[in-house]
Amino acid sequence: MERHGSTVWRVCVLYFRVSSDAQDAFQDTMMKYALADEASFSDEEHRKAWLIRVAANTCKDLLKAAHRSDARLDEDDLEGSYISNDQGAQPSSFSSDVVDAMRALPDPPRTPLYLSLYEGYTAPEIAQMIDAPVNTIYSWIARGKKQLKEALS
Repeated sequence: MERHGSTVWRVCVLYFRVSSDAQDAFQDTMMKYALADEASFSDEEHRKAWLIRVAANTCKDLLKAAHRSDARLDEDDLEGSYISNDQGAQPSSFSSDVVDAMRALPDPPRTPLYLSLYEGYTAPEIAQMIDAPVNTIYSWIARGKKQLKEALS
């Protein structure tokens, strides 16, 4: 957790606006890691890639959960559940315009763009991690950058 915890946390924050949901996804990812067979990782990069992929999949699973789509809430119910705009009350990772714009992107291109921009992976590495053709990764990254630029301008 010391080596890759911040990376996993950033992936979770990318998917969720509500801090408690990001914390749940982070905890689920770390539990899956704790239960994984240690011998199945060839090196640290493989371990990091595995954690990123599991975190993204965990977040997607949580977003698809039935309780998210069936719950009908009034605006008054939502008022206290979202993150405060008070900078002192929330971690800085929740208050960035760039993070908000990244969250607004569909996935793809959100995950490949995150892996490229924040984690420094190349398109061939990302393609191997998420099992997609390299040229598709290039397209997703280009599309994501364009959408991000439009959202931030």
